[in-house]
Amino acid sequence: MYPEDLKYTPEHEWVKAGEEGPARVGITDYAQDQLGDIVYVQLPEVGSTVRAGDACGELESTKSVSDLYAPVNGTVTAVNEALADQPELINTDPYGEGWLLDIDVEDTAEVAALMDADAYQGQLDQA
Repeated sequence: MYPEDLKYTPEHEWVKAGEEGPARVGITDYAQDQLGDIVYVQLPEVGSTVRAGDACGELESTKSVSDLYAPVNGTVTAVNEALADQPELINTDPYGEGWLLDIDVEDTAEVAALMDADAYQGQLDQA
């Protein structure tokens, strides 16, 4: 159900990292479903430093406001500018056009330590 090529956090973020270049970050389908219709997105500034587990942005939906947590340590290299005018992309395409930000990861071992799809599904099954 969840893409196998991604890594996941307990806070429902996904990370797609290749051998080189920044890691792309978004929220899972489960998270967008729990939030409901997303109407506003606040993301960190490009060039800012983020720390794993720290809040780095907010997602506002018709139900609530939720923090976005950095999945790894690093520097923000890009944010999804399209979300300023179309925050609903997170709801309609959370693994594609609804991505949130790119992070230049300080230590690739941090990405490797995140949950795989099976472990993430297991966390959801226990909730």
